[in-house]
Amino acid sequence: MTIAVTAASGQLGRQTVRSLIALSSDESVIGLARTPAKASDLGVDVRPGDYDAPDQLKSSLEGVDTLLLISGIAAPQERVEQHRNVIAAAVSADVKKIVFTSIQGPEEGTEFSEIVQSNRQTEADIRSSGINWLIGRNGIYIDPDVDYIETYRTTGMIANSAGDGRCGYVTRSELSKAYAQLLTSSAHDNKILELNGEPITQRQLADYLNTGFGTQLTYQEMTPEQFKQDRIAELGEFFGPIIAGIYDGIRLGANDTEGDFETVMGRPHVSWQDYFEQFANSPT
Repeated sequence: MTIAVTAASGQLGRQTVRSLIALSSDESVIGLARTPAKASDLGVDVRPGDYDAPDQLKSSLEGVDTLLLISGIAAPQERVEQHRNVIAAAVSADVKKIVFTSIQGPEEGTEFSEIVQSNRQTEADIRSSGINWLIGRNGIYIDPDVDYIETYRTTGMIANSAGDGRCGYVTRSELSKAYAQLLTSSAHDNKILELNGEPITQRQLADYLNTGFGTQLTYQEMTPEQFKQDRIAELGEFFGPIIAGIYDGIRLGANDTEGDFETVMGRPHVSWQDYFEQFANSPT
């Protein structure tokens, strides 16, 4: 079987290719990337994979049996059309199965909701394509909170509008292993799966970060409007409201799901205690 992974030069795509290689030697793995040279270190065949180039996509998908479509990052309507280009190319190339990396989140009521709705549209497009399908709805990545640790250390707090809402975070590493499993098995075909770890609050997140990095962080709740303006000041008028909307969704309970990770992997997602202790035990 030949498996192709889109966005292979990105963080999730790169890790999924490596997880596929580690999982099995029976499948042939192909990477697709807008700029193939950026994924040349993966040790697999890397083909052009620009979501805005339908003919290129069709050519690159020739001979592919199973495709992982990693959600794009464009504005919502543009993203829907880009995904449709990939789906149409897969149909034309006689791909047998599409796995889509969708997202968890509020489908209405926040400034992240339009992004969620665009992914729900892609889910519907895939289900109506006539190809076997599988949809993974990813939890919010916890990795950026680790990357942000020096800023947290400077301010002494995590501050956002999530309040007491619980979030089923996920690590890219664990997610890549789950997708490798889903790409090489038909056990969950034609299902929608929630892929996340144990849901936790922002106060619990602060405690775990303290465990891993020796900080003394506290959680400071902000109003939605305060946090939106804070994010706009740092990230700009496009991404700022989106990030604020993610945390509004957490506050509203849209990310509080026990998830299907154990169903997919036969084991729970790595515990947050174990995940953060690895940083405490890492050489400085």
